[in-house]
Amino acid sequence: MSAQSPQTGQKRITAPDIRARKGGEPVVCLTAYDAPMAALMDRHCDLLLVGDSVGMVVHGLPNTVSVTLEMMILHGQAVMRGAHRAMVVIDMPFGSYEGGREIAYENCARVMKETGAQAVKLESGPTVPETIAYLVQRGIPVMGHVGLRPQAVLTDGAFRARGRTEDERLRVMAEAEATADAGAFAVVVEGVAESLAREITEAIDAPTIGIGASSACDGQILVSSDMLGLFDWTPRFVRRYGTMREDVERALAAYASDVRARRFPAEVETYFSKKPT
Repeated sequence: MSAQSPQTGQKRITAPDIRARKGGEPVVCLTAYDAPMAALMDRHCDLLLVGDSVGMVVHGLPNTVSVTLEMMILHGQAVMRGAHRAMVVIDMPFGSYEGGREIAYENCARVMKETGAQAVKLESGPTVPETIAYLVQRGIPVMGHVGLRPQAVLTDGAFRARGRTEDERLRVMAEAEATADAGAFAVVVEGVAESLAREITEAIDAPTIGIGASSACDGQILVSSDMLGLFDWTPRFVRRYGTMREDVERALAAYASDVRARRFPAEVETYFSKKPT
């Protein structure tokens, strides 16, 4: 049974709801980092991911490695204030779950308590499935993440597609199967060839959420700032659905021009003293 939002009484989508979408209607997901955008996305999306991409998109960091637990909690709280229907999942940042099952549980429980989110997401390296199983057994819904793993950029050397060699393909497949077997309710599959994404989707019981992994997956996710056109450059797998950068630039230029020409504020935007009665 879906939980209800305390603010609206509306039923919120949960992990079992997402898991039940395997092989059915595709799951619509986007990243969210603040309350206003989460409120706009809420009626269109099934799942909102408070991604550690916030470090790059909002804070201007070169990668996601420097993102802290406190940053994820702060943005998670903001998204939960804006979204009342979509499931909200929080990325666990680098260093918050690799040090052992007990440490991972403590950090994940803290995130869920302090944000009210419905689940966490872990990047599924070789040792992570055991941790996922430990968390799930203790009541924490977990989304996995295989393929291109942004938190591994320092060891991998760059953001590049995964699974292009046979050895790498077998490794990604094994990690996806182990992640699903550990109890993940869904698995993000990032930056892999269509054939591998399809093979993973067919092999595991959990729904796959693709990002740069073709339409073969059970759902799709994009970084919202990319699909809205906030940046000059976007990855090959992103389709731009908006021109946010151009729209903001036009608005800023118009505002600056009006201020310099004393056209703003006009009389309609100005307060005046009340006349005595």
